[in-house]
Amino acid sequence: MNSLLIPAFTKGFALSAGLIIAIGAQNMFVLRQGLKREHVLPIVLFCAAADAALIVAGVSGLGGVLALVPGLSLVLSLGGAAFLGWYGVAALRRAANPSALVVEQQAGLTLGAALAGTAAFTFLNPHVYIDTVMLMGAVGASLPSAERPVFMVGAATASLVWFSALGFGARLLAPLFSRPAAWRVLDVGVGVMMLALAASLIHGAWTAAAAA
Repeated sequence: MNSLLIPAFTKGFALSAGLIIAIGAQNMFVLRQGLKREHVLPIVLFCAAADAALIVAGVSGLGGVLALVPGLSLVLSLGGAAFLGWYGVAALRRAANPSALVVEQQAGLTLGAALAGTAAFTFLNPHVYIDTVMLMGAVGASLPSAERPVFMVGAATASLVWFSALGFGARLLAPLFSRPAAWRVLDVGVGVMMLALAASLIHGAWTAAAAA
């Protein structure tokens, strides 16, 4: 790779890593599936591919288009809040039922259901569009045209590395989560976080609507 393009790769990698390495709904879902060792590879590849597609769309100019459609943000916020609220309640119900917290006793998700859940956590989260499409799109679009593909490759690489580490590295925590109490704590944390995220999305949508 041309040495002049390495900074573009590094910039894309660092920016992407800084945005996705956070405790969010999608990451918690990948972590939980990794702990269960259930459809980890397809989920990791789906998350990485979705990020790559959104990054390419953002650098190609979709971020500017979305900024001109304020109503889309409201729809995404309310849809995301509904999904996160439902998942949060489901997690709290799992935490209230000890017999459902042992991995071997749980009914596993089919591949289709696992990918559908991954897609929902990915595309129903308005922040993913802010991060990948608008923010990364703005940074990438500001680079010279020759550096943009390298920037996008760097950003997509960071996403693939993170989700691989999260999904496949989760098995290192398997001894801890062999105890129902650990699953209870995880599910309570997931449930509270999902409901908090849902509330924040509703509050943000309400505030934006009031200011309009």
